[in-house]
Amino acid sequence: VESFCRWLCGLGEYFDQPMGTYSSGMRARFSFALMLALDFDMYLIDEGMPGSTDVEFNRKAGDILKERLSSTTIIIVSHQPATLEKFASSAGVLMGGKLYMFDTLEEAKQLYDYETQG
Repeated sequence: VESFCRWLCGLGEYFDQPMGTYSSGMRARFSFALMLALDFDMYLIDEGMPGSTDVEFNRKAGDILKERLSSTTIIIVSHQPATLEKFASSAGVLMGGKLYMFDTLEEAKQLYDYETQG
């Protein structure tokens, strides 16, 4: 787990420093790397988690998530179409306390756009 996190985070010498010295981006990368270091049946990812500004980290973490899609369920909560298009095979819209599920991202986007723009 440690070597995987070191590799994925790319924090270099900062990896061994107390977390209190990490920037918010470094903490986010470390937390996400730790989550990916463990194999789960299901991952629940908040919109902000994969949004690091570190291009190399995003590439590596994204590749790992894509690979995991073949053997696990990943639920991503996001307002960012590019993130959803990259990982989602189906989608849901939570509206008025009710979850509307769709077979395609495009169907969910139509309802979301209608509700937010209408």
